[in-house]
Amino acid sequence: MILGKVVGTVVTTISHPHYDNRRLLVVQPMTLPGEPPAGDFIAVDHTHAGVGDTVLVNREGNGARQALKLPDGCIISVIVGIVDSIHLPSLE
Repeated sequence: MILGKVVGTVVTTISHPHYDNRRLLVVQPMTLPGEPPAGDFIAVDHTHAGVGDTVLVNREGNGARQALKLPDGCIISVIVGIVDSIHLPSLE
């Protein structure tokens, strides 16, 4: 599981049947100050998240397929929660 920020949407004209009627969102992983930024990735939305939302993403294929009830699905990343707030204690 990782925390990320939704930074965009993906629109397709043709997609795999496992993606039918599912929103695809671009997620930017969140990092701590001073850490290098990680690359953006695409995740299936399972929570009605939108651009700007902080989300919890399952980036493990088996867990993603279980969350979507697709045992043979070709899905690796799925958004499983919208985060209301984050509190980081002082790192000093």
